[in-house]
Amino acid sequence: MSTTPDSAVRADIQDHRAAFLDDLAEWLRIPSVSADPAHAGDVRRSAEWLAAKLAETGFPVTEVWEAGTGTTAPSSAPPEETPATPATPPAPSAPAVFAEWPSGDPDAPTVLVYGHHDVQPAAREDGWATDPFEPVVRDSWLHARGAADDKSQVFFHTLGVRAHLAATGRTAPAVNLKLLIEGEVGSPMPKARGESGSPNFPALLRERADRLGCDAVIVLATGMWSEDTPTVCTGMRGLTDCQIDLYGPDQDSHSGSFGGAVPNPATEAARLAGALHDADHRVAIPGFYDGVIELTDRERELFAQLPFDEAAWLRTAHSYATLGEAGHSTLERIWARPTAEANGIGRGYQGPGGKTIVPSTAQLKLSFRLVAGMETEKVQQAVRDWVAARLPAGIRHEITFGGATRPCLTPLDHPALQSVVRAIGRAFGQPVRFTREGGSGPAADLQDVLGARVLVLGISVPSDGWHAPNEKVELDLLMKGVETAAYLWGDLAENGRTAA
Repeated sequence: MSTTPDSAVRADIQDHRAAFLDDLAEWLRIPSVSADPAHAGDVRRSAEWLAAKLAETGFPVTEVWEAGTGTTAPSSAPPEETPATPATPPAPSAPAVFAEWPSGDPDAPTVLVYGHHDVQPAAREDGWATDPFEPVVRDSWLHARGAADDKSQVFFHTLGVRAHLAATGRTAPAVNLKLLIEGEVGSPMPKARGESGSPNFPALLRERADRLGCDAVIVLATGMWSEDTPTVCTGMRGLTDCQIDLYGPDQDSHSGSFGGAVPNPATEAARLAGALHDADHRVAIPGFYDGVIELTDRERELFAQLPFDEAAWLRTAHSYATLGEAGHSTLERIWARPTAEANGIGRGYQGPGGKTIVPSTAQLKLSFRLVAGMETEKVQQAVRDWVAARLPAGIRHEITFGGATRPCLTPLDHPALQSVVRAIGRAFGQPVRFTREGGSGPAADLQDVLGARVLVLGISVPSDGWHAPNEKVELDLLMKGVETAAYLWGDLAENGRTAA
């Protein structure tokens, strides 16, 4: 275990807490909304602000990268001198920030921290109690867009590394520390990439792989179970989705003259949706479960230890009952099992009253959450084969798949994961439990391109309201994140040499 003195870490954090929060508030005032081209200049200003602040923290290398272009933007004027709106049309990609701080130890592991500095759209009329880009503290909570997702979780690493240095007397981190903070998670997406926009991010990783080489990646995503139940996420599901266009008669036909005697695309779309699952609510597509890494008894036991209130969860889901694959709990279904969902059925007549036709076309949209061990290309081929086998003669079809996000999973006994667990446990003073994430994100891209194990670290809690009005972060909890970061680098230096 790392010997970084806990009391020294906490004292340094307390000494610099006020200045840290002032800086964070300044960053939160920058409306870095990547989804809105009108804020392209603000996204760039946010990147420049962070690069300058990381340099001030002590990182000897700080650069602003153009996502997916292979270029580095020159160092700019101080953030306050940069105009808030662009003078020229916005660039097609948003800037990322790269920083590097070598440890000076040739044997030290290299760790890359990944997060994002762009934020979701927000406006007072959405239901915010105050201006979303004017941070305000109410009852120990800091409210602002980006307070939880993701600026505070990125920024706590600045104070964390300072506390690590102050407590150990080092002049550089115990690990070779790199940061990659992208700026287009909320960008408009080409087709589908799950919850993560980042249309240029995979290209950025490939172009910069030589600079981003590492033994482990810390992803600042998701969060903890609750304020009093610290957890670490060990896996994220992948995602692929498709649109199935069905074509029958060359035009809409009279249902009295032709109905019951020609194939109906709308009926076949409904049949496909209805055939997705068997009586046990397992996905009925042949080969769909090939390669799935099943939960171990230990993992199921750990999930069961979480204080899960299913009734409260149902209220959050705005649903009246749970339903899913037989033999699995609700948490197992949303975290560790693959799923298939019919997202929508369309075309045909949708207007008021009736229109007695056999429609000429129909459309079905499906999405599939994938878990570790599944291969996206094989799942997509299985779907194509299943659709083709089920459609009758006279129904032509086209299947279009969107972009895919692969699943990722870190074993519970992995040395780097155990370093994260110990660091969180020291900061919170209690045992750390384990979760997974039902959604999808960039972790698999990082793991695939960089060949490094991905670890997820987040101190946000469900009530923080990501993407919602009055987004917030609890200040004492944020300081626990700072403390976790201060402990983590020493522990990884001692135990992370086998992290790859």
